[in-house]
Amino acid sequence: MASWNHILLREEYARMEPDRDVVNLVPMLEKRNAKKILDLGCGAGRHVIFLAKRGFELHGVDSSKIGLEITRKRLKERELKAELINGDMKAIPYANSCFDAIICMNTIYHQRKAELQKTILEIHRILKKNGLILANFHSKRSSRYGKGIKIEEDTFVDETGPERGIPHHYVDEEELKELLKGFRIIELRVDEEKVGDYLRSRITVVAEKAEKKIQKY
Repeated sequence: MASWNHILLREEYARMEPDRDVVNLVPMLEKRNAKKILDLGCGAGRHVIFLAKRGFELHGVDSSKIGLEITRKRLKERELKAELINGDMKAIPYANSCFDAIICMNTIYHQRKAELQKTILEIHRILKKNGLILANFHSKRSSRYGKGIKIEEDTFVDETGPERGIPHHYVDEEELKELLKGFRIIELRVDEEKVGDYLRSRITVVAEKAEKKIQKY
């Protein structure tokens, strides 16, 4: 069974090029005078480094000690600074209302639905009023949906490949809006790419904290 400590040693999981959505978020962050940003599930640190270079105060949380070691090394090589914590996204070790923005790319959906809900509650808790979240989610339209071992509705565990043993939860737009009911959605986009008969489908969302507290799901 794979673990993130092993997965993040693979070149394709430790690339340096930032996601285009993180790049595109920078003007909005600057317009809002955002300063303190958390990369939740920061992995090998590509977004920590990208945003730190642009003068933001970066914090990173990840469950993988290997990923954090790679990030620390890359930061040191570039003479950049960021606070990195080995932690669980369901219990983020930060005080209430302390971040201007949180990014969570290619990671939040590696959980059961109840765990995903806990993570969103935590994101909501530690964001400042009108703070931003950028995250992406696996779409039910994906050809990958339904593959692997079903552990609950819309959640499947890979049986093969580099993410063997890792859960993947899939959503549609209706479920995603319910998950983010404490936020005001600024942008919601479905990105799809077809290679032969295989459809890669993800939903990317930018939203701002709108409610003081999310009521129970």
